[in-house]
Amino acid sequence: MEAYDKVNFLDTVKTYKFQLIITALLLAGLYYPVIPSMIMDWYEDPNYSHGFIVPIIAGYFLYQRMSDLKKALVIPSNKGLLIIVAGLLLLTIAYVGTEYFTMRASLIVLLAGMVLYFSGKEVFKVVALPLGYLFFMVPLPYIIYDSIAFPLKLFVAKYSVLFLRGIGISVWREGNIIMLSNTILEVADACSGIRSLMSLLALSVAFAFLSQNTTLKRVIVIFSAIPIAIFANSLRVIVTGILAQYWGSRAAEGFFHEFAGLAVFGVAVAMLILTGAIVKRIGK
Repeated sequence: MEAYDKVNFLDTVKTYKFQLIITALLLAGLYYPVIPSMIMDWYEDPNYSHGFIVPIIAGYFLYQRMSDLKKALVIPSNKGLLIIVAGLLLLTIAYVGTEYFTMRASLIVLLAGMVLYFSGKEVFKVVALPLGYLFFMVPLPYIIYDSIAFPLKLFVAKYSVLFLRGIGISVWREGNIIMLSNTILEVADACSGIRSLMSLLALSVAFAFLSQNTTLKRVIVIFSAIPIAIFANSLRVIVTGILAQYWGSRAAEGFFHEFAGLAVFGVAVAMLILTGAIVKRIGK
């Protein structure tokens, strides 16, 4: 067994700061074709606009653990080398196949491998959450996105129509198309809940780790984001249907349609916070 001096992480960073700067520059060069396109996806695709705040939240998680990092001992682990190789292989294979999700995700795998290889298990445990949280900034492949969005559209359309019928509105449904007496509405991706769900899941993980003190409570808060997002978007479709029925299709378009998206997410966030407050009090 190899023997290592007991050196903490921050002392190691100070000692090898120039090597770390060079490593960071090499990573930046390696991922130069990958990261800018991901940032453009955040900017252009509303489904992934939360990507801008994910690194900030991950940085805050790291800041919270700074006291643990100061005490963490550096004992390099050769297991990290396997993860580094895996990350480079993922990058290479995905680059050849032009598969953006794997290319982007490989950066996080590579960072995890480097932390484990150079710093060891103790440091890796401290930074595991900030590193893992970075996966929320990587846009999903559209084959996965569509496989989630389409069933959600059908689900939201089905139960919104049932509610509208229950309050006396004559309405028919064909797939994700809702037909009222004077207009036709389509439950698009934005109304299905997928957009709110992706942002709300990222937010729920951060909120759960900041507000809850047990694993079970954190899991409950995180998974509560799924029904909350679906409910909030169903409410959006129901309100749109009511407006379209009694005030015409124009009442459900334009400003209301844009405002409804923000309002729905606000309602979902409020419900998430309320859920967290209730869960926190259980078993206190």
